[in-house]
Amino acid sequence: MPPIVIGAHYDTAPGSPGADDNATGVAVLLELARDIASGPIKYPVQLVAFDMEEYGCLGSSHHAAKYKQQQESIRLMISLEMLGYCNHNPNSQSYPAGLKYFYPNSGNFIALIGTLRTVPDLINLSGKIRKSGQPCEWLPVPNRGLIVPDTRRSDHVPFWDNGYPAIMVTDTANMRNPHYHRGSDRIETLDLDFLAGVCQGLVEAIRYI
Repeated sequence: MPPIVIGAHYDTAPGSPGADDNATGVAVLLELARDIASGPIKYPVQLVAFDMEEYGCLGSSHHAAKYKQQQESIRLMISLEMLGYCNHNPNSQSYPAGLKYFYPNSGNFIALIGTLRTVPDLINLSGKIRKSGQPCEWLPVPNRGLIVPDTRRSDHVPFWDNGYPAIMVTDTANMRNPHYHRGSDRIETLDLDFLAGVCQGLVEAIRYI
């Protein structure tokens, strides 16, 4: 049975403590490991901490290429990319061109970004996350996200490019978080209740993939 691959990068941008980018992703990865170890789920799961995301997704590129070289299938890859910044104020969320007309203007949701082939998983995962009480939005992009370059900024991209289904889970990075890649990306800027809600939503959603 093909595995679910769940990954988060543990490197950070030079000069940044990396609390949101990407200690939050690694923290949720570890919590998912704890939960998955507590009881079996439908698919085998591979949990991976990637290095060198900030330098061209080198770790995830190697990992995806290895799967491709060995002609192995993947049920779904999930990239955990910045999960802890939340802003409930109006107009606190920005978007790539054209998308603001379809999504909330407050940055208090977690976003799922996938390709068209992952639409059933986007619907399923977002529904389970919302049911847990965490606001969630999802965006399907055609052609490996090439028409929306901002969707190609994390460890899911090498999996897209190697033909695998993959979804990025994100608080939308600099489209919401003013501390992105700065020295001010510290734990005190995070909303830990939001992060806990994202984590709980993912715990429940992944068990029903």
